[in-house]
Amino acid sequence: MAAKPDVSIIIISFNTQALLRHCLRTVRQHSDGLSVETIVVDNASRDGSAKMVAAEFPDVKLLRSDVNLGFGVANNLGLQQAAGEYLVLLNSDAFLREGTLRLSLELMRSHPECGVGAAKQVGRNGDYQPSARRYPNLRDEFLMLTGLAARFPRSKFFGRFDRTWASPDEPCETDWTPGAYAILRREALDRVGLFDPRFFLYYEEVDLFRRIQQAGYKILYWPQIVVTHIGGESSRSLKTMDFSETGAQVTVWRMRSTLLYYRKHHGWQAWWRRWLENGLNAISAVRNSMSGNADRKVKGRRSRRMISMMEQAWRETQGGRLSPPVPW
Repeated sequence: MAAKPDVSIIIISFNTQALLRHCLRTVRQHSDGLSVETIVVDNASRDGSAKMVAAEFPDVKLLRSDVNLGFGVANNLGLQQAAGEYLVLLNSDAFLREGTLRLSLELMRSHPECGVGAAKQVGRNGDYQPSARRYPNLRDEFLMLTGLAARFPRSKFFGRFDRTWASPDEPCETDWTPGAYAILRREALDRVGLFDPRFFLYYEEVDLFRRIQQAGYKILYWPQIVVTHIGGESSRSLKTMDFSETGAQVTVWRMRSTLLYYRKHHGWQAWWRRWLENGLNAISAVRNSMSGNADRKVKGRRSRRMISMMEQAWRETQGGRLSPPVPW
């Protein structure tokens, strides 16, 4: 019988051919002498990503889907095929560095209480991206949505959600980490199950890691493990992006998942989460619409549209009780 790989790496591909190629090259380059199984799940990409993987990385196990399954369900396909002792979730826009995998395995093996190991995620310029985060709740989301968390990042109260008050170079126990890179203990996943298929995009890793923590495992952040993640850089431009149809669609997806998460873990608070965002957008709409500044009037129209989209998400999920059919 073939020996079990030390680690299985699951990568979800969706129209990111160039990034995926670089990602796979870093996996090949920084395997550190370990036995590594790499699985790519292609979510019906139209840019030739699957053909590239088959032609240039024949050692990679390629799973093709005819439709976009979303992040969680696609990962479930890969996880079900994975044979490794440990399981790594890796985004196609996240790149390993020398020692990433070996150090991850060493730390997981020396901390049997750890169900998920989190790395320090940085952009190409080295800027830290919040990698040790707290579970969403109404208070902290109010601080985020109002901008108070960004205004007072060094405050332990205002900076709770992203732990911006803490040094990113200090290890800690946390609640969850973005799924661009995470190493999971197979035993923990066997106990709690896979990603909840109701989450097409957003909140899927928050939900999974919460279930792992509720099962008695710890989520540990180790800053000595460093991964380059370029997705965080592009997100900085969201505030100035034109509100395109694509952007609006993704916003509705985020709202759907928000309502699904709150209904699942907080019950009736899903209703308050809806009105928290709607109320803040209503205030913004009124204030900006009364201004004579053209840019502020545009912001006012966007705020009104955000209210409309939240109401759409509320209807489509029946208040967070069900998930619309896939693909969203």
